[in-house]
Amino acid sequence: MTVPPDPVELTAALVRCPSVTPAEGGALALLQELLTAAGFACTRVDRAGVPNLFARWGPKGHARTFGFNGHTDVVPVGDAAAWMVEPFGGVIRDGRLWGRGACDMKSGVAAFVTAAVRFVTETPPDGAVILTITGDEEGPSTDGTVALLDWMEAEGERMAVCVVGEPTSREALGDTLKIGRRGSLSAWIAATGRQGHSAYPDRALNPLTALVRLCDRLAGVELDLGTEHFDRSTLAITSIDTGNAATNVIPARATATLNIRFNDAHTGAGLTRWLKDQAARVTEETGVALDVAVKISGESFLTPPGPFPDLVARAVAAETNLTPVFSTSGGTSDARFIRAHCPVVEFGLVGDTMHQVDESADVAQIARLEAIYRRMLGDWFAQG
Repeated sequence: MTVPPDPVELTAALVRCPSVTPAEGGALALLQELLTAAGFACTRVDRAGVPNLFARWGPKGHARTFGFNGHTDVVPVGDAAAWMVEPFGGVIRDGRLWGRGACDMKSGVAAFVTAAVRFVTETPPDGAVILTITGDEEGPSTDGTVALLDWMEAEGERMAVCVVGEPTSREALGDTLKIGRRGSLSAWIAATGRQGHSAYPDRALNPLTALVRLCDRLAGVELDLGTEHFDRSTLAITSIDTGNAATNVIPARATATLNIRFNDAHTGAGLTRWLKDQAARVTEETGVALDVAVKISGESFLTPPGPFPDLVARAVAAETNLTPVFSTSGGTSDARFIRAHCPVVEFGLVGDTMHQVDESADVAQIARLEAIYRRMLGDWFAQG
């Protein structure tokens, strides 16, 4: 592949790498070879079997260091027979590039890699450019960007600002810029009672009665009314199960799961305390033991409107003639880890086909995205 590469050509090459989490599939090897040829110092930062790539152009530790972050791992294909194209074929048809990862987010990685290579080749800046690319964003996310940030801390590598290339646009490229994300918390509730015959409920202790009471209370609570930059927090009951096939048996145990997406009015720890307190109250009322286990996938975070988000927004507007809306909607991303390292925003393609059968990306938008990223670099380093 030529250096600097074409962003569409590079996207197609990456799509042809079957990098379903946590398989590397050749994607990071391809990028490392390309970036090394362009003068980037590259290091594989693999951890616990997860492939990660760190690449830096310019001096280590420079105060003016612009970063990009992204992932080359993809979700499974699903039913391959349902696809009208080869999922890892990287076919271009009808003005779109087709295949798993074309939208989320090999196109974003290809665009910022190409933009970085072109920028440092054509207008070498007084500073450095860092690219952090992981193979663990779609998986547990414990040994991907987190491992890269841990390694950077140990090695004295630091970004001043960072753009994550996730597909953030809603209807048209440039209409939405993510300046934060809600936090995410999952909870598993186990209710333990006493098994018995359904004809003699007084001789049993029905865990379902208590569990349903708790779930109804939790689902009926309005967590907040939203905050300045965030929509309302939400709580969804996602499963209630007993594994009981008998109609005449009161089970001894039942479980439920729920997910909370929370804004900056809450913390994961605070919501955990609230859930356990509510469970304890129902236990006191019913005598059914209710145990709550919680996993906090990420806290809410915000990069407040200001110099860096404004600079990114101006670059987007200059290339698309659209003024992006600052948004905090959607699920989690690796920006939740980077926010503790440096100011971070997310910007990328329209995400209308991510994770779908026949995932695809508009070829013209991929080229436009590369131009937007290149303008971001130019504008940021042009500052005094």
